Amino acid sequence: MTKRKRIGVLTPSSNTALEPLTSAMVSTLPGVSAHFSRFAVTEISLREQSLQQFDDGKILEAARLLADARVDVICWSGTSASWLGFEKDRQLCARILDATGIPATTSVLALNEILALQGARTLGLVSPYVEDVQRRIIANYAGIGIECIAEQHLGISVNFAFSEVEPDTLRALLRESARQRPQALTTLCTNLRAAQLVDELERELDIPIYDSVATVVWKALKTIDVDPRELKGWGRLFREMT
Repeated sequence: MTKRKRIGVLTPSSNTALEPLTSAMVSTLPGVSAHFSRFAVTEISLREQSLQQFDDGKILEAARLLADARVDVICWSGTSASWLGFEKDRQLCARILDATGIPATTSVLALNEILALQGARTLGLVSPYVEDVQRRIIANYAGIGIECIAEQHLGISVNFAFSEVEPDTLRALLRESARQRPQALTTLCTNLRAAQLVDELERELDIPIYDSVATVVWKALKTIDVDPRELKGWGRLFREMT
């Protein structure tokens, strides 16, 4: 009998995109399942009230609930470290491991690992965020030697509204960002319904696209010793980054 592999996913409370996308991805992998735990996130901005949503204490409570399900890895499927600073996610993963004994990863740390593996130094950034959040993200990537030479953002701060962005809008944003020919594109927000567009748009644009729901699934599979190449139809990430 094949041993079951369980992926635990930390989810912003108002997110309606990442759970169905994550479940759809792993549904084709025998013995692999995804399990979710939520904590309160309703707004993305640089206001103090918004920043406090990502206090580690609340996230650790949700992680401990996932540990009750004896998951094999705990994933923060969120992009907050892209504006709060990458060290925030490194500290969070260490605290989750210490609290639960379960290895942890995040969408942003996985994205950064993927960009390093590719050797990408230029990035096209697509997000739904407001301008000051977007600027903070661009500055953080510049700090690790990755220049965002193209960026598109929608100026939205209500987290629930991100999932209401239409696929054709996302296609247009990616096409516009691709005009500058970055080495990679990212759809940076786990409440965008973008992961299912990646395969199609990579063929059209001939640039790898790393969606933030997909990046953490990729890292989770590697952590639980499942070959990412087993996951078909979700883009070059799963075919090429092993």
